[in-house]
Amino acid sequence: MDGRLEPAYMFGRPDTVWAQICIFANPGATYDEVKRLIANARLHAASGAQIFITGQPLYDPGQVCQLAGANGPQLTDSLARQAGSDATQNVTYPGAFRLRPNEVADGCHANTAGQQSLGRQAIAFWG
Repeated sequence: MDGRLEPAYMFGRPDTVWAQICIFANPGATYDEVKRLIANARLHAASGAQIFITGQPLYDPGQVCQLAGANGPQLTDSLARQAGSDATQNVTYPGAFRLRPNEVADGCHANTAGQQSLGRQAIAFWG
């Protein structure tokens, strides 16, 4: 160690992890990459940790995140759903997050209203 305390040393390994798939338009993402994301989450979590997986937030029709591309959010949601239904991955897909047009600052990221909306959606998923 370099004198700094590692988070796992200070706080322990998490027993619950939320992994979100987020992509740039090119090259996108594959299911093999999602499986590596899940394996990495397990590597850094406590043994038997519960893993939740979601795609990046979806947008209303006509709204496009220029970073993810026209179908990027739908792709990430589809991959998260696939992982959630794949018994070998042992992850939970709780549902999709959504950002409305008045909740986006730059075409992609949540503004203050969007952050509040995403927070309410997270509370609805996890309580």
